[in-house]
Formats: sequence, structure tokens, C-alpha cells
Amino acid sequence: MQPLRDIFAAADHPDLLVGLGVADDAAVYKLNENQAIINTTDFFPPVVDDPYDYGAIAAANALSDVYAMGGEVLFAMNIVGFPDNLDRAILQEILRGGAEKVAEAGGVIVGGHSVSDQEPKYGLAVTGMIHP
Repeated sequence: MQPLRDIFAAADHPDLLVGLGVADDAAVYKLNENQAIINTTDFFPPVVDDPYDYGAIAAANALSDVYAMGGEVLFAMNIVGFPDNLDRAILQEILRGGAEKVAEAGGVIVGGHSVSDQEPKYGLAVTGMIHP
């Protein structure tokens, strides 16, 4: 975090309520007196063998950062690293597990980004809302 603090002084960003000055899993940015945006990103390699469960677990982990801030989930974007030599049906199950968990939270997946990688990785960038 120190290199970021050297470039972005917390005092120069008073609407950033959680971020530069506080090490946390999510950032909180005040939009106005009644609304603040929560933003978080989480992704990791598989922690279980079942692709659907892996997607659901990764999504729940990312969503939990919004809940930890007391917020509600608005939307999420997929973050995917996937080997070219693995069956795409595996990827579809990972994405289905994540999507169903986001839907359960009342959010929607609005897109994302994928890259070719040597081992699978999956997670979400999640945006939520809270009253500051």
C-alpha cells in the first residue's frame, strides 16, 4: 500500500471513506450524504474439485466483503483465468456457480474479463451500496 499512499494522499480524497488510510478488503467512496459505493475484488485458484462449488465459493468470498462493510450488492464482474487445454464445460460450471451466488445476493453479473492462464482462477469485482 505504501507506493499508493505516496501517489494518492488520503487527505486529497476526503470522500474515500475506506481505502488508502485503512487496509481493508473493500473500498468505500461517498457519493453524497446518503449514498456510498463499496468496491472489492477477489479471485483465487480452485479450493475444491467441483467446478460449480468452486465458482459459488469464490463468489461468496467476494460478496462477503460488501457485507462486511454493511452494504448491499448491486452488481459484479467476472474475473477469469482459464487454461486453453481444459474443457469449456468446466468453465461454464464455474461461471454458473458464481452467477447463482450473485443472483442469490440480489445482484447481477454485468460482464467481466478473461485471460488464458496455466491454472484456473476465478473471482469477482463486486460493487455495492451503503449509507455512509
